[in-house]
Amino acid sequence: MLRFTSLASGSQGNCLVVEAGATRVLIDCGLSRRETERRLARRGLEPAALRAILLTHEHDDHAGGVSALAAAHGIEVVLTHGTRHAVGEAEADFEARAAANGLRLREIDARTPFAIDDLEVRPFTVPHDAREPVQYLLSDGARRLGVLTDLGAPTAHVVEVLSGSDALVLECNHALDLLWGGGYPHWLKARIAGPLGHLDNGAAATLLAALDRSRLQHVIAAHLSEQNNRPELARGALAGVLGCAAEEVGLATQAEGFDWRSLV
Repeated sequence: MLRFTSLASGSQGNCLVVEAGATRVLIDCGLSRRETERRLARRGLEPAALRAILLTHEHDDHAGGVSALAAAHGIEVVLTHGTRHAVGEAEADFEARAAANGLRLREIDARTPFAIDDLEVRPFTVPHDAREPVQYLLSDGARRLGVLTDLGAPTAHVVEVLSGSDALVLECNHALDLLWGGGYPHWLKARIAGPLGHLDNGAAATLLAALDRSRLQHVIAAHLSEQNNRPELARGALAGVLGCAAEEVGLATQAEGFDWRSLV
């Protein structure tokens, strides 16, 4: 059985736990060590239960807490070559502290699947304003979970990878009218809405519509901007594609994430 839960989702920090059999991994660690530990406990988990932390990219809301948590609990960190170097530039002593603390870093190729015990992992490249960003498709060999939380624009490659997924955690970062009518400076609005930024609700719906959805059991709207989006707008956009009530679309929040979901 494959199951998954979010500890937090949004611009203030992202953490997603995925479990297959006895194997548990954390995708991103954008919360502080103490907050991550607290939220893991809320889901009935100890940090020592984590086999690895899979980073998507170096931005602070995804990687800000990774070195502290991993060093404290001996958790392997899995990341691309570009992400490793970008994190090292953001934390000047990252490599030295990693060596001193026995932090295990595993570099992966952004296009090559790999296994972590009972979990099959397929990284895939995405357009985003980071050094070598990836997202992940995870499987227990029977069911597949697609995670897509930071993407500037849909691509044919993303559609190919995520088609046929059994569950999807999908970025719905902003509503275009709220973003452009809001108080952010113009350069930031342009970055968010640009081809290396984040998906708006309409773009997320367009991507979802392009997928083979025949196996979907769960769709979760994730990485919502607290300033530039509303839960009902994100859920409504995805529900329009799925042909269901908006309340049937899951929601990942900054404060709570979402509780365990299972694929059987």
